Amino acid sequence: MAKKIKIITEATDIVIAELSEKNVKTAEAIWNALPFEASANTWGDEIYFSIPVEAGEENAQETVDMGDLGYWPPGNAMCIFFGPMPMSKGNEIRPASPVNVFGKITADPKVFKQVRSGSKIRVEKAE
Repeated sequence: MAKKIKIITEATDIVIAELSEKNVKTAEAIWNALPFEASANTWGDEIYFSIPVEAGEENAQETVDMGDLGYWPPGNAMCIFFGPMPMSKGNEIRPASPVNVFGKITADPKVFKQVRSGSKIRVEKAE
């Protein structure tokens, strides 16, 4: 059974995500660092924030799917993708540079459109 995490912001209810079994090293490193809290940054329909994890690329992807959770190695950052970004072409979701996809939001990821840059975001293990 996949491990689950809770993503908590001031603008959304608790959002549940499942960790992927594809990029196990990245998912495990993030799981072991939980809980953590940060200030959210936005870039198009993406939220990203620094986390206390240092990992290299693991099957890094240039495009991702709606609701994917990514780890961005150059910034030691967690990313939540919920739509196109400035570098996207058409309907694709294209991060600034490749990310390790380590999880997926289980509900509608568009709730994150309500989150503003600078707002607090907390990630913890879901029991």
